[in-house]
Amino acid sequence: MLYVLFRFLLRVSYRLLFRLEARGLHHIPAEGPVILASNHISNLDPPTIGVLVPRKVYFMAKEELFKVPVLGPLIRAFGAFPVKRGGVSKEAIKSAINLLKEGNVLGIFPEGSRKTPGAAKKGTAMIAVRSGAIIIPVAVVGNYRIFRKTLVCYGAPVDLTAIIHESSPEMLEQVTDAVMARIGELAASYR
Repeated sequence: MLYVLFRFLLRVSYRLLFRLEARGLHHIPAEGPVILASNHISNLDPPTIGVLVPRKVYFMAKEELFKVPVLGPLIRAFGAFPVKRGGVSKEAIKSAINLLKEGNVLGIFPEGSRKTPGAAKKGTAMIAVRSGAIIIPVAVVGNYRIFRKTLVCYGAPVDLTAIIHESSPEMLEQVTDAVMARIGELAASYR
């Protein structure tokens, strides 16, 4: 119930304040495991990429946010789960894979941080391969300026059939490169 109310309030707020608009929502399947892999330009990105999606979207969020009064319970109710920063969080990866195996939607920022654009990590690829989820590239275009348009573009699923053949670091790197290339193409096509 809290999720539905919070999402409604965010939809109204984002549409009014940032003139939020989505393109390509039809690319997101109505059921089955899906990863929304997005660029990361602001702390506002998680709600931005999830608020207009008809399905509930889960997110990894840095562990420190769950300790903030009011914010912690709120983001947990909105579908976030904690991840430790600075290393591999096996619990967060296990949670992500389990959520996807249950047929849910997971929002991920392959770059990990807004501070290192373009430096993607292989976690998204590993989670996709282990869970069998499809990857939908997502690009947030705009700067979250009040009363200026912010656009969220959802692309067609990334075709990984030619890449995924055996689990290896090189394969995960190729998947990561393919996903980041599609995110970059989406972002460039709407600027």
